[in-house]
Amino acid sequence: MLEWKIKPFEALTVNELYDLLKLRSEIFVVEQNCVYLDMDGKDQKALHLFGTFEGKIVAYSRLFDAGISFDNASIGRVTVDAHYRDRKWGHDLMREAIAGIKTHFGKDKITIAAQLYLKKFYESHGFVQISEMYLEDDIEHIDMTRG
Repeated sequence: MLEWKIKPFEALTVNELYDLLKLRSEIFVVEQNCVYLDMDGKDQKALHLFGTFEGKIVAYSRLFDAGISFDNASIGRVTVDAHYRDRKWGHDLMREAIAGIKTHFGKDKITIAAQLYLKKFYESHGFVQISEMYLEDDIEHIDMTRG
């Protein structure tokens, strides 16, 4: 079982911030071989949802209120440490993220920019495709919404 926490940027400890940025870099820069600037100026506007296992951050996403990334509330930087993906914690992460949007922002409608290869994963959480495929940092994406 993961221990879940949701914190605004200012409440993150230095070690938590380091660990979640390290996890994001491991996945989105190194694993996906994508050179891009992960620190996009939105971290300060996000709630940071993370799951820890044995003291290590192994699952993470950012939660945004409406009007920051999309007109609707949104979820981004959804990631699970590669060493733990066999445990299906990505599904737990999405359930926690959706609940976090509802609890903290009072919103049901959520829009995401999803990597195309994860379309079925997001569909299993009630998201539907609302855009054509587009490239973001040379990775195929689609916009999806739920609610």
